Amino acid sequence: MIAADGFRVPKPFQTFAVRSEEPRHAVLARAPYGRVHALRTGFLDGLALAGLAAAGRARMKVSAFSDIDYAAVSLCDLAAFAPTVADLPGQIANALRATGVLGAAAPAYRRSVAARIDYLASQGAGFHNDISRHWTRCLFWNLTVAARDVEFVMPHAGIRCGLLPGDLLLFDPAMAHGLCRPHDQGQAVAESFAAGDPDSQQIFLSGELALSDAQWAAIGSPWLAVEAHAQRGALDLKVATFDERSGTIQRLHSLARCMRPTTRYCNRVAAQR
Repeated sequence: MIAADGFRVPKPFQTFAVRSEEPRHAVLARAPYGRVHALRTGFLDGLALAGLAAAGRARMKVSAFSDIDYAAVSLCDLAAFAPTVADLPGQIANALRATGVLGAAAPAYRRSVAARIDYLASQGAGFHNDISRHWTRCLFWNLTVAARDVEFVMPHAGIRCGLLPGDLLLFDPAMAHGLCRPHDQGQAVAESFAAGDPDSQQIFLSGELALSDAQWAAIGSPWLAVEAHAQRGALDLKVATFDERSGTIQRLHSLARCMRPTTRYCNRVAAQR
């Protein structure tokens, strides 16, 4: 478990928060989850990694820096691609259970993992966040299938985490994140992921853990009134944009009134209720 709550917040803001597109949270916001969980698993052997990677590459195509592609994968497919691993979804769920974000009961993790697993392919990744639709109430997990000489970076949390095949990462997608080369010192550099280099591409299995409001509160990120976050000087990650290379938040002056209950965004979402 890596602390991710020492946020590097640009002035004049003092902290981060994120608002949702969901009508149920139209006048609410939450702070980002202040942890990244990095688990070095041991349930994928060499044959399983090779089988999963080959099947993923056949289903997805990335050809340039920061390209990202997804492909659905069924539980039957996973069993066929990794026949040496007994109950791969169950193994992922058991590993995620160690984080405690859904509580202690094992079935919650199993149901969440079994509901949907995707392949994800990337060729490095410029800094971005993922918060559209329902994702503000989710944490993301990524199980590394193929990666070489690459780091997961959260620039505003000061996190640089090297990834190896078999590593399982759980994080809050509201925070800007990217995939970088270690020698680039936390910068997402296009030239470091040259097309044609077999090590330039990464393959993951990925999914979501959807948290209830009570579970968000239990892990320290409760949904609160927008006014409460405004009083704390929060920058709304829903409307922030990031420099792809450095993660620097752009056009700060235009975000000065972003965390207000009377904003056009808030009124539009409330009208959908």
